[in-house]
Parts: sequence; C-alpha cells; structure tokens
Amino acid sequence: MTIMDVLYRIDEIKPNSYSQAEKIKWLSSLDGVIKSEIIDTHEGGEDIVFNGYNEDTDLSTKLLVGTPYDDIYLRWLEAQIDYANGEYGKYNNSIAMYNTVYSAFANHYNRTHMPIGKKFKFF
Repeated sequence: MTIMDVLYRIDEIKPNSYSQAEKIKWLSSLDGVIKSEIIDTHEGGEDIVFNGYNEDTDLSTKLLVGTPYDDIYLRWLEAQIDYANGEYGKYNNSIAMYNTVYSAFANHYNRTHMPIGKKFKFF
C-alpha cells in the first residue's frame, strides 16, 4: 500500500478536516515505531531503509507493512483522527482495532523472521 492509497481510503471511510501533511506525519510516526520495534529487532532489518515521511515525500512511496496487514494504517489514522477530535469513546474503539492488527503483524513478523540474538560468552 502506498501513502496515496491510505490517504485516499481514510478520507473515503472517515471524512475529516486534517491536512494531508498531518496524516503523512502520523503515518511516518507509525512506520518509525514498526521499523524500530519490530523490523530492527530481526535479521535483515538493517537492509530496510526508513527515513520518515513528510509533505515532500513521493505519495507513491510504499509503506512498510504489506498485505494482509496493511489495514494497520487505516486503523492508526482513524485512531489519530478520533483522538485529535476529542472523541475518546470512538478513539478507544479505534485504538483497540489498531492494536489487534499491530499485534497480528508483529506476531507474523516474529514467526517469519529470525530475531537478532545476543551472543553469550561462557567462561
């Protein structure tokens, strides 16, 4: 899924008044967490480059999480919009849905990628 795909879909399913730049910032924050907490803790993580997104980033840029877990981006943006609107009941529901998809992706990644282990030194 690309940045443009997510921006288009979120505006279709949850009309909002937030700028494209703000939503891109939220996407960048999420992919930063995914890169740091999930990808970088596994072998091959160093091969995936992530420098963040901003309003100058090409909108055809692919996001880090692919199908079938790419709904993570919609759930994240829904939660951010609800929180920013002060709709905390909706936010609680949105963030619970986001957490479900995040956990599913993390579990899948953990099953399919070798974690980086620490070498133990025996005396």
